[in-house]
Amino acid sequence: MVSPSDLTDPAPAPAVARAKTSGPPSGDELPRIVPRRNVGRLLAAAVALSLFALLVESVVRNRAFQWDVVGGYFTSAAVLDGLLLTLWLTGVVMVLGFLLGIPLAVMRLSANPVLSTLSWGYVWVFRSTPLLVQLLLWFNIGALYPTLGLGVPFGPQFVTVKTVNLLGPALTAVIGLTLHEAAYAAEVVRGGILSVDAGQTEAAQALGIGRARALRRIVVPQAMRSIVPTAGNMLIGTLKGTSIVSVLAVHDLLYSVQLVYNQTYQVIPLLLVATLWYIAVTTVLSVGQFYVERHYARGATRALPPTPLQRLRVRLAAHRHSLRSLSNY
Repeated sequence: MVSPSDLTDPAPAPAVARAKTSGPPSGDELPRIVPRRNVGRLLAAAVALSLFALLVESVVRNRAFQWDVVGGYFTSAAVLDGLLLTLWLTGVVMVLGFLLGIPLAVMRLSANPVLSTLSWGYVWVFRSTPLLVQLLLWFNIGALYPTLGLGVPFGPQFVTVKTVNLLGPALTAVIGLTLHEAAYAAEVVRGGILSVDAGQTEAAQALGIGRARALRRIVVPQAMRSIVPTAGNMLIGTLKGTSIVSVLAVHDLLYSVQLVYNQTYQVIPLLLVATLWYIAVTTVLSVGQFYVERHYARGATRALPPTPLQRLRVRLAAHRHSLRSLSNY
């Protein structure tokens, strides 16, 4: 006879035990995720570093560079005076160029066909002519116009001045570079204005805001995001382009270096001095351009682009994490 106790199944208890043991593993038993080793990337980095090390060694150990002479002239009075004139010329030309380029850009976008045509013609002429040719023409302006006067067209002149006494080498360089840069600044500003959606202007007009005020308070601040990168490139290009004024005997950085090596015949070291100064100033301007771009990026993106220091910290943290993962693997 079968007792009631024989009808019970003792198997569920071990099944429950198996279910408990076969459940998800605890946090200590989770498999670790190890990044895949990219052998090709490591080999490419090793080859690039080896070539870079060979290049640095060839530059440092080559006696023809005469690094002692470079160090001796790097902070000399003649070189620093030329550097200050280069910086002054760059700043003046950029400011005057944009002061002239902004009205030209507005004229180009004007509905007035006369203003638009005149602005287009100015940009066309000065962008089509090499800068050296423009400087030489301004330097020899006395051959075309011995005197300049102010008066009634085709009538008497009230004030006249001789161009020989008016335009010196430095003033000629400022005029030539400014007129040349104004043509490019006009296109930079025009491109920035056109990058702003037309709906912004329409919304301003719907609110009763005048065209000039809308351009100044609404369009231009948004256009700066497109203007600043190109304007930064123009600034760096103008810094290097000022070296061309050495043909007018303007004592900029390059001309000051040329005066020194014409006496000492140490051409390579003095050219390296000028090169290092150009690199140093360009680096400072590039850093400034980055932070200006970052400033005008506010509101356009949810998060500002990281600074180089922040990027370095993130990369170091990722590198430490990958090394820790490999060591625990």
